[in-house]
Amino acid sequence: MASAFQPLIHPTSYRERRNIRELEKAYQAGNKKPLSDLLRAWKAIQELDAKELNSFFVIAGYHGEPFRGAGWGNPQWWGGYCNHGNVLFPTWHRAYLWRLENALRSIKGCEHVALPYWDETDQDTAENGLPAVFTSQTFVLDTGEAIKNPLYSYKFQQPVWDNLSFPPIISDGDNLNIENANPNYYKYPGYETVRYPFSGLTSESQKEQAKIDAYNASIKNLSPADITKALNENIQYWLVDPQHGTRQKYEQCLKAPNYTVFSNTTSAMEWNERNLNVRSWGESPVPTKTSPEAIVPLESPHNDMHLAVGGFNYPGLGDANTSDAKFALANGDMGENETASFDPIFFFHHCFIDKVFWDWQKAKNATKHFDIIADYPGTNSVDAQGPTPGVAGGTWLSMTSALDPFKKGDKPNGPAMTSKDVIDIESQLGYTYIDTAPPLRGAPIAPPQDVTHYAMVHGINRGAIGGSFLVATFKEDKGGKRSLLGYESILSRWHTSGCANCQNNQQVKTFVPLHGVLDEDLKEGSGVKIVPVIMPRLNSKGNMLVGGAETPTAKLGIIKTAAA
Repeated sequence: MASAFQPLIHPTSYRERRNIRELEKAYQAGNKKPLSDLLRAWKAIQELDAKELNSFFVIAGYHGEPFRGAGWGNPQWWGGYCNHGNVLFPTWHRAYLWRLENALRSIKGCEHVALPYWDETDQDTAENGLPAVFTSQTFVLDTGEAIKNPLYSYKFQQPVWDNLSFPPIISDGDNLNIENANPNYYKYPGYETVRYPFSGLTSESQKEQAKIDAYNASIKNLSPADITKALNENIQYWLVDPQHGTRQKYEQCLKAPNYTVFSNTTSAMEWNERNLNVRSWGESPVPTKTSPEAIVPLESPHNDMHLAVGGFNYPGLGDANTSDAKFALANGDMGENETASFDPIFFFHHCFIDKVFWDWQKAKNATKHFDIIADYPGTNSVDAQGPTPGVAGGTWLSMTSALDPFKKGDKPNGPAMTSKDVIDIESQLGYTYIDTAPPLRGAPIAPPQDVTHYAMVHGINRGAIGGSFLVATFKEDKGGKRSLLGYESILSRWHTSGCANCQNNQQVKTFVPLHGVLDEDLKEGSGVKIVPVIMPRLNSKGNMLVGGAETPTAKLGIIKTAAA
């Protein structure tokens, strides 16, 4: 399935996507226009009528809710257009950012705006957390006008909901009747997006909603500085752990040998099973030699940062998501696939994901073409989340698969874009990335030769778990003390109990390098245990939110590498 290079446009110069901190520093130094124009554009698209194609509501809604197509009422389909867990993950989101950027540039006076990225691996993030422009509730434009910061949050203009669990009577005229609504996951008009440490859950139960409101009220009793500090510290924990942090995953994903396994978790886990000799070879291509390292796909650190911003405590802090954990009930919008894209930070996070994608392309000499391994796990519409609107179940995904709803030339009635149309960001899409600091400046990861064993954590049915969750693996010593070995974030849908595709595929698995675990630790009678722990969301009582009657469990296998 080799792709052909097909330029769409022939720009005389490229739009420059820069680190948003560069715009912040220019603003602080007196050049306020670049950042001001960016926020003017964001403010304008958020204020457009919710039916306008360039409105933020419409564009944010492409990703997940409001559901459409077969997924509107069929649990075997995904009701949003986004692709996760398959080979279209990087290319679909590249087209998505391009559509959003074009909407920003449609605003009068902002035609020159380019979407910046948040560099999640730079030293500023390691030391300070988020760029301040995301955490300030107000912003002063270059004219001196103070506005509500459109990058802090978004207020829903229309309701969205999970139709799979909606009751027969849901509306009163044209307005959603919230008192009669009974969806599993919904947002009402006027709801404003939140991040860690707040909870964005809304409940049909007045009693449950009162507990959520009480939790949020306790957070609001903190000073704005303390709330921002909590968010920043959580993000720093996730990113900077010198051996297990998400920053290291970004570094590792650049080593992926081909686009298919670089692109998504489903394909990468299959590659790892084969490469680590977990089971017999069955299909080509076969790696030329056994490697002591498991592949980390781009989607893995992507998922981590969704959960970090969206309300999960870093798992290295002990049993992080338990009822006695700090901010245990945090549940931000970035943490669930249905509404993640309504938080404006989503697009700056994904702009960085797209930059890492481009960095991988440059490193692999793949800026003009790359291939998809035919018939490989992660190349079918039923993999992971299920088919998107307009895509039949069992459809093989390729470089010519439609990236709906995005159109060539950004023309509403034009032909659908495909992955072939988004290979070269410069000559096809008209933008490029500008580095202001050495990329991926994470602390050194442990050398591969130190890893002689992996833990394979598998057999986890995500259909039994409500919402996103974490799979963390710990080393437990003789005294019962646990230390983190690694983790995998699962960015999921909230309503999995009705998701037949989720329930029928026990697809969640991860490979954890056992750094610091000695051969004698793995011998019977050593007293040392390798312990996988599933960390789901918690309800207001501190109980795990699970879709089934039983608490989900994980299986564990220890794999010896060629270096052992």
